Amino acid sequence: MWHRKRTGSDRFFEVFNLSLLLIVCALIVLPIWHLFAVSISDGLAVIRGEVGLRPTGINLTAYRAVLSNPTIPRAYLNTIIYTVVGTVINLILTALCAYPLSRKRFYGRNVFMFLIIFTMFFDAGIIANFMVVLSLGLMNTIWALVLPPAISVWNMIIMRTFFQQIPDEMYESAHLDGAREITIFTRIILPLSKPTLATMTLFYAVGHWNSWFGALLYLTDNRMFPMQLIMRNIVLAGDTAGMVTAVADDMAVIATNIRYAVVFITMVPILMVYPFVQKYFVKGIMVGALKG
Repeated sequence: MWHRKRTGSDRFFEVFNLSLLLIVCALIVLPIWHLFAVSISDGLAVIRGEVGLRPTGINLTAYRAVLSNPTIPRAYLNTIIYTVVGTVINLILTALCAYPLSRKRFYGRNVFMFLIIFTMFFDAGIIANFMVVLSLGLMNTIWALVLPPAISVWNMIIMRTFFQQIPDEMYESAHLDGAREITIFTRIILPLSKPTLATMTLFYAVGHWNSWFGALLYLTDNRMFPMQLIMRNIVLAGDTAGMVTAVADDMAVIATNIRYAVVFITMVPILMVYPFVQKYFVKGIMVGALKG
């Protein structure tokens, strides 16, 4: 097979791309590392501004104070429950919506598609959504957090496009064998859709894990608060009194250590998910990309 000879412009383009990617990686990794360095550094060194990328005076008391606070484990458990339940609901409803809209024989699919896309550009607003949740009696329940964002229109379009790329011969063969639509969907379509499902799982899970605004609107019982809302209260409102009091005898720990430790332990779990879905991520995006 003939290969074109690499020119100087090709090498320059590769070096430029590599340099750009390294810069982007540094912009992502270095702030996270600085966050970790501050969280484990001596509080007095943090006050003096001596902590950069290298920790100064290793001290893990901030993490002990955070993890020993009963609010944090409970909020962590709430976040895990909300993320798992919400992601499962998202995947089920998105797939059930995308599949019929991908079938050419589905009567009125263009009308339904128009109505669905319309909701992506025009939303009723926060007050209307709040009134709906309130009237349905969903306040202070998990359903107030997982049902309103049950389907992302954009993710549904990506999944629908993937379903459309599956050859029609597979559907026809299954129909000739006597398979019904639900059988085709569960036994053929979903097993072929693992890359897209993995990508959608990542998108939805990250969205639920990072969500705090819905909890701020719909939850008044602090026992149901997710970790992100607790972190928001700590970072913005400086609500670290209980944790700082727990380590009042340790002058090497200050509120800044507590805030950075909370932020770090909040972001680490969702970052650990990426390596497990990385092999599906690019493929899922490409096969489900919109056609021109």
